[in-house]
Amino acid sequence: MSKYNVLWEYVQKTGNESFQLTFEEIQNIVGIPIDHSFLKYKRELEGYGYQVGKISMKEQTVRFHKVH
Repeated sequence: MSKYNVLWEYVQKTGNESFQLTFEEIQNIVGIPIDHSFLKYKRELEGYGYQVGKISMKEQTVRFHKVH
């Protein structure tokens, strides 16, 4: 089980086509701060029907998109 499974399940349950979460919101969902390993784990999200879009270090946000 990945340390980001809770986040992937959250993203899947939203059902939204596209949306954005802040690093702080992700930390609140997962219970740990987002770190560089997120880049390695983000491919797991495709198994939940979504993919990670733009990651903004400046704005500290991550955009998620539903896979069609």
